[in-house]
Amino acid sequence: MSFPHHRPRRLRTTTAMRRLVAERRLAPAELILPAFIREDLSEPAPITSMPGVVQHTTESLVAAAREAVELGLGGIMLFGIPAVRDAAGTASLDPHGVLNKAITDVRAAVGDDLVVMSDLCLDEFTDHGHCGVLDAHGVVDNDATLAIYAQMAVAQAKAGAHVVAPSGMMDGQVGVIREALDAAGFTDVAVLAYAAKYASAFYGPFREAVDSQLEGDRHTYQMDAGNRREALHEVELDLAEGADIVMVKPAMSYLDILADVAEMSPVPVAAYQISGEYAMIEAAAANGWINRRAAIEESVLSIKRAGATMILTYWAAELAGWLRSN
Repeated sequence: MSFPHHRPRRLRTTTAMRRLVAERRLAPAELILPAFIREDLSEPAPITSMPGVVQHTTESLVAAAREAVELGLGGIMLFGIPAVRDAAGTASLDPHGVLNKAITDVRAAVGDDLVVMSDLCLDEFTDHGHCGVLDAHGVVDNDATLAIYAQMAVAQAKAGAHVVAPSGMMDGQVGVIREALDAAGFTDVAVLAYAAKYASAFYGPFREAVDSQLEGDRHTYQMDAGNRREALHEVELDLAEGADIVMVKPAMSYLDILADVAEMSPVPVAAYQISGEYAMIEAAAANGWINRRAAIEESVLSIKRAGATMILTYWAAELAGWLRSN
């Protein structure tokens, strides 16, 4: 029997009732804060296309990490912007380079109270802006790049990363990194694989955030927006190579992919609410077109509802504050 015997609105009558029957809730421990540190800054530099987000100095980054602990965040994902770049991204391997030093500084400040994650990719370190080294024809050389990724993984583990996060979408990257970490004695360092990373138009503000030198695009190694089955194939390959966590990126434009991956994955699933998704909501809110807080909460909850175990979002600290106050 249906109406009038069935009235689903009975469970929506009050805030307390809606809270009681909610199927999904967000918690600060599920949120990861992406953070940028730029070499040679004297003070934090605002990112114009991402209001409220900055390129950090060492001092401000450490302060942000300590605040993340106080707020109960799950982790922090570090991205480094070097002062000098070259074709091979050699600054990525320097133990005193911007990213590896940041890992050490943050780990010294927070210890094991926060999961310290590091982006493992060459795009911030190369003078051409691609995620790998180029061959003689200007094409990304997958296998030559893997050799550098292996060295980067060990360097980041030595610096103190709990988790390394290969984001370059090179074939075989997880297996090579896992093998290198194990051979160097870092068997406890986890690998968060950007398993299904799409070539998205919504990365635009991130390019400003890391001062990207990219000309052209990344369609030869990041996934095509129209492909769904391929995402599961990529995830299966990364799982077979030893991924401890798998990632879908972007999040909001690929909630169907996230749901597919969450349904089949035996390991935790991360999703990245990326810069363009952040910028759209901030811009609409600044124009008075949407309620900022409600839109932020709804957007992140949609990612959780689709199946994410953990969510990278630039609102992580602010949202955690709201959740704690609630």
